[in-house]
Amino acid sequence: MGAAMPDLQAAVDDFCTKLRRRQVEGSMDTAKFTALLLRQVISHQRIPPSAQASTLIDAVKSVGLRMIDANRLELAIGNVVRRVLHIIREEDASLETDGVTGINLITDSDDENDGYNIAQSGVSAAAVAAANRSALRAPSLHNLLEWIPSSGATTTVGPTITDPEVRSRSSDKNSRSWKLKHSVIEGVNELLNDIENYHSQVAEQALEHIHQNEVILTQGRSRTLLHFLLEARKKRSFQVFICEGAPRYDGHILAKELAEADLQTTVITDSAVFAMISRVNMVIVGAHAVMANGGVIGPVGLHMVALAARRHAVPFVVLTGLHKLCPLYPHNPHVLLNDMRSPSEILDFGDVSDCLDDTTGGPRLRAVNPAFDYVPPELISLFITDSGGHNPSYLYRLVAEYYSPEDFAL
Repeated sequence: MGAAMPDLQAAVDDFCTKLRRRQVEGSMDTAKFTALLLRQVISHQRIPPSAQASTLIDAVKSVGLRMIDANRLELAIGNVVRRVLHIIREEDASLETDGVTGINLITDSDDENDGYNIAQSGVSAAAVAAANRSALRAPSLHNLLEWIPSSGATTTVGPTITDPEVRSRSSDKNSRSWKLKHSVIEGVNELLNDIENYHSQVAEQALEHIHQNEVILTQGRSRTLLHFLLEARKKRSFQVFICEGAPRYDGHILAKELAEADLQTTVITDSAVFAMISRVNMVIVGAHAVMANGGVIGPVGLHMVALAARRHAVPFVVLTGLHKLCPLYPHNPHVLLNDMRSPSEILDFGDVSDCLDDTTGGPRLRAVNPAFDYVPPELISLFITDSGGHNPSYLYRLVAEYYSPEDFAL
């Protein structure tokens, strides 16, 4: 990415450093900063007359891989990189389709004197294939955009190529480069808007799922969950049980926020989930990431809550944004990495300092403090996303809509 400005390279380096130091954490913040930086990369990238889409793809990949390697626990970074690559491919295919459509209007003419074939038009067979693929693709937001040719561009029909026609085709190429970059940036802006507003879009569905006098159980602290419950509180009266979320006790913070909003809230210990689940009408939780098979990566202890809900036939609902949907599967050990936090959150060193091996000096007592838990799809009842509610078995269609198979393995 030699064409990038030095300040852009410095911004990428600074973001990667913050990711390594855990100064930027959480799916929303990492996804937002990733999209902003990739938009700058696209804006600064110079596009040659040929191989326009591949130039943008290579530039986005080179920067995206650096950000992914900086913190592989934040799967939202890779999700946004793949989403941007998908936008580039869709916009490029859309422009190819528009070019082929114009040629088809000529070749379908009944006039025998208009025998102008695709080979003479200068459009490659790849463009024709792209048009055919586009016709078979499921409709999405990006491939519905139509290309409007610039007013200065002219189309010449005939086997003879003159100098004005060469200049016109050169102008078309320049116009196509500008249009490709402009359309991709618009697509990234839409992605940024979705990331920033998904809390409110998910919260708008709260009244459809939470009813009067219900008891809701949750675990972990999630901004999406907070907005969802507060939105339901406007017209519903219900009670919330919150697992305290040891050893970081995020549940205490969420309980305080809900109590300040005059919502009846009860804090329970994590070990009391099975004892209290029989009183619960629904379990609603947030997610760190959602895998392609419908499994969820969430705060540690979430799997136990899901098992308790299944045992007592209580619906287990997950709130998530589409930027958390990862096209990868959890059977890959490099995908299902866990964050091992400091043992000091569990044990104070002063209390166990005498538990050392007299021979080697090593500890006889060890502490393991994982941050995440994996919940398989068979324990999940429903996903509520910014695009609506979906069953776990439907997520593969969302993956096909928002990601390209070529970008699954970066």
